[in-house]
Amino acid sequence: MIHQTRKWTGLTALAAAIAALCVGTAAHAEQGVTKDEIVLGSLQDLSGPIAGFGKQLKNGLQMRADEINEAGGINGRKIKLIIEDSGYDPKKGLLAAQKLVQQDHIFAMVGTLGTPVAMASFQPLAEKNVPNLFPLTAAREMYEPLSKLKFSFAAPYYDQMRTGVKWMEKERGAKKFCAIYQDDEFGLEVFRGAEQGLKDMHQEIVEKTTFKRGATDFSAQVAKMKSSGCDAVILGTIIRETIGTIGTAKKMGWDPIFLGSSAAYTDLIHKLGGKAMDGLYATFQTGVPYMDDPSKNVREWGARYKAKFNEDPGLFSAYAYAVMDMFYRAAQKAGTNLTTESLANAFETTSFPRDMFGSPEFKFSKTNHLGNNRSRMGQIQNGRWVALTDYLDN
Repeated sequence: MIHQTRKWTGLTALAAAIAALCVGTAAHAEQGVTKDEIVLGSLQDLSGPIAGFGKQLKNGLQMRADEINEAGGINGRKIKLIIEDSGYDPKKGLLAAQKLVQQDHIFAMVGTLGTPVAMASFQPLAEKNVPNLFPLTAAREMYEPLSKLKFSFAAPYYDQMRTGVKWMEKERGAKKFCAIYQDDEFGLEVFRGAEQGLKDMHQEIVEKTTFKRGATDFSAQVAKMKSSGCDAVILGTIIRETIGTIGTAKKMGWDPIFLGSSAAYTDLIHKLGGKAMDGLYATFQTGVPYMDDPSKNVREWGARYKAKFNEDPGLFSAYAYAVMDMFYRAAQKAGTNLTTESLANAFETTSFPRDMFGSPEFKFSKTNHLGNNRSRMGQIQNGRWVALTDYLDN
């Protein structure tokens, strides 16, 4: 009896030790990474005011993920991509982020669309140590404050517009600037950058006006700016607000210079807005991938995209493809022990060269998680975007 008691006591102790080891292993296992799979999430607008961007991003992310999987994956693991609709609404985006983190157990969030949505996702991601990689927004909050969970590839709206207004004054003779911007974090970043650029030149914005996200009527705002006598308008707008503001101005017989950020640099502007959009300027970094692009690589990529999705690619298709490719390169370098820490270290020690879309070289470090802060100037001429400069110094 004593021998049996000792036997069971020994087995119980062994079981407890194994259980403790399993608990310890589980506690250190990285969420969303298994022997065969890496689970990634993304928040896209598939039903709201910038759904045109969201669809392109969804396709571009999926296209590159499929290519990676077909080539064997990342160190033997296939990518499982789960995309949720945010509707470009931060409240809906928060719920979708919670679902991806808590139910789908994603390893990383990749290529989320929109400043307010990306910011709304920060808390649930941080709670589970989930990286937020390359959101499609140029807000400074995407890489500040420094964190292993934040990496951004987009030149900040602030730097874009600070540089843009100076170029516009020097190269196009703009003298008096007005500003119209969306009343949220995105619009404020555009406005603040332009404001600082003008302060650097001892100028100020002569008139400013705002609109709520999702607005469709801009007549009051345009009338207010027109009456101020400005000859250049800074646009803190995206798709339909850009088209609406410019279209309204032209109906009123007013034709100032219009300068948008990279949020307005998209082929959807001239496709939806038509001839009235000719002349619009915008800052940008990745070029629109037209099907007759001078680059053979871009043309062949566009043909593959069209064969897969039965439509031409757009700018945000290229953004998404590039973002997923950067994740692939860093995760591959991180090795078989893929963790948040090993991924961050891989990003911090890898240079990403200029790609076929004309993106800049992206370079991160232990103290800087913004891969690039320079942009180019482009203009719509005869119904398509034309690059006017290479990357400008800030």
